[in-house]
Amino acid sequence: MQIRFVMPPPANPPSLLRKIVGVVVTIAVAVVALMFSAVFFAVIAVVGLIAWAYIWWKMRGVHKQMRAFSEQSQSVMREQRASNDEVFEGEVIRVVDPKEVK
Repeated sequence: MQIRFVMPPPANPPSLLRKIVGVVVTIAVAVVALMFSAVFFAVIAVVGLIAWAYIWWKMRGVHKQMRAFSEQSQSVMREQRASNDEVFEGEVIRVVDPKEVK
């Protein structure tokens, strides 16, 4: 069994009109692709901005609660530090007068 390759007949070279139409179609396709990509990126930017604004709007109450809790816990810590007068840090040397010892 032999495999035979049949060569197609030689093609005619493209005419000048065909080359011009090809270049015009290529440029038109490139321009349309750039337009769609610009619109696509603009839509993505707007959707991202809307999503960010929505999340920020929903989280603002949580941020207020976190700030209030933080301020409350800091005030409680200040009160605890201020009311803890029983503990002194450092060393104390007590000198006892022999007359006071019974």
